[in-house]
Amino acid sequence: MNISEKIKAKDAQISVIGLGYVGLPLAMEFAHKASVIGFDINESNLNVMRAGKDPCRELDDEIFVNADILFTSSLDDLRKASFFIVAVPTPIDEHNMPDLKPLLSATESVGRCLKPGDYVVYESTVYPGCTEEDCVPLLEKLSGLKAGVDFKYGYSPERINPGEKVHTLPNTKKIVSGCDDEALAQVAAVYEMVVNPGVFRAQSVKVAEAAKIIENTQRDVNIALMNELSIIFGRMGINTYDVLAAAGTKWNFLNFYPGLVGGHCIGVDPYYLVYKAAELKYHTQLISAGRFVNDSMGGYIGKKVVKQILSYGKPILNARILVMGMTFKENVSDIRNSKVIDIINEFKDYGVTVDVVDPYADPAQVEKFYGISLLKEPHGKYDAIVVAVAHNAYEKLPEDYFLQYSSDDGILVDVKGLYRNKIQKLHYWSL
Repeated sequence: MNISEKIKAKDAQISVIGLGYVGLPLAMEFAHKASVIGFDINESNLNVMRAGKDPCRELDDEIFVNADILFTSSLDDLRKASFFIVAVPTPIDEHNMPDLKPLLSATESVGRCLKPGDYVVYESTVYPGCTEEDCVPLLEKLSGLKAGVDFKYGYSPERINPGEKVHTLPNTKKIVSGCDDEALAQVAAVYEMVVNPGVFRAQSVKVAEAAKIIENTQRDVNIALMNELSIIFGRMGINTYDVLAAAGTKWNFLNFYPGLVGGHCIGVDPYYLVYKAAELKYHTQLISAGRFVNDSMGGYIGKKVVKQILSYGKPILNARILVMGMTFKENVSDIRNSKVIDIINEFKDYGVTVDVVDPYADPAQVEKFYGISLLKEPHGKYDAIVVAVAHNAYEKLPEDYFLQYSSDDGILVDVKGLYRNKIQKLHYWSL
């Protein structure tokens, strides 16, 4: 029996290393078709999972029922697996350089557990070449085995979109790749167990890595264009969302919108390509420019709000501003790499008092990451209210809700255009 047949018969186990937004949904889908070892170094989160809950609050409790999965941080447990899937984060450091420490640490753990005949598949987003240039040599060194001979490897980029309820893992076609034809066939067969639309077999591991990196880079560049247009249109006194509604009537117009670009995909992945290009003696023009524009939007929005307050004759020192939304995108709890903090920091630089609320964010995490104490509810009057994240809970709020918290000449700042053409009594500003 080959590896995929053994997994289907539960004669071999799958392990998923890294049980976050990417790894846990994958592990749980497999756990209803195979025997799974869910490996993570965060014991606190593991205890939540053992209790049948998703620490990220993305998965329903029902998916944990009757799931064949062991949640563990033990290498002894991990050694029982024959098919290893690495799904750890690949962040950037303070200099926007790739931080491979989580990936290489996970690779070390797998390398110490590898046996002849095993498979290793990476899902973490990396620059093209990382799997074969950085990870596989480490696997060989620690295991004493030869890649492609003693063990096989592949790459299957994740396509998880936090907060997404339609394009979920089982409903989204997946790219797979392998170190040779046999590996490609087996990796494909394993993933076809849980991906209903099937898989796309990439020509090589490097092609699969490149495909992933450009999925998010393409979005980043297009959003940057919209953000730059919003700055231009703002100087013209026209609303960007009004312009896009008109332009969107053309059949081939692409629907991208301005806004904050944070998170661990669009706001991070392009830097991996920029890094690799520089290593190849090419300085990226368009990609780097897009990153600059998008990384600057928080500061731009902050300055615009300050100018709005001043324009109504109010002193900015000790002005009060309410920020609604702290997560990196709507309807998720993840606050990592949220660009809302850039708006808040801009306000604080001007001596503004800032209150922050968010129905999804964990107050303890916000305090830990950003030193901000979330309020359960707004209190008092604010010179400006900034709706920074388009949570569902905010979409249908009436103007009276904002009026109760607004001072005279109060301003509603609507980053995502939720209330366009709906505000009559407050001063209104949007991108």
